[in-house]
Amino acid sequence: MKALSEIEINQKLKALPEWEFVDNTLYCEIEFDNFKDCFSAMSRMAFECEAQNHHPDWSNTYNLLTISLTTHDADGVTQKDFDLAKAIEAIVEEE
Repeated sequence: MKALSEIEINQKLKALPEWEFVDNTLYCEIEFDNFKDCFSAMSRMAFECEAQNHHPDWSNTYNLLTISLTTHDADGVTQKDFDLAKAIEAIVEEE
C-alpha cells in the first residue's frame, strides 16, 4: 500500500473533522466522561484493530485517549489509516 500525498490526506480529512495530520500521522484526542468509558471504548477499538490487522499508537490518561495512525510499511498515511479512523469514529459515536 502506498502512502498518500499531503494533498490527498487533507482532502480525506474533511470527512473526519476530529482528526488532523500531525508528524506524518493521523492524530486525534478523544475525551470521555471518565476512565471507565475511555477504557471501554479502547477495548472495543482493540477488536476492530485486530479485525483490520492495523494497530494504532495510542495512550490513555484517565479520560483522555490520544491516537496516532500511520502505516509503517508505507512510511506514511495510507487508506488503511483512514479506514481505521472511520471505524474508531463509529465506535466513539456509539459511546
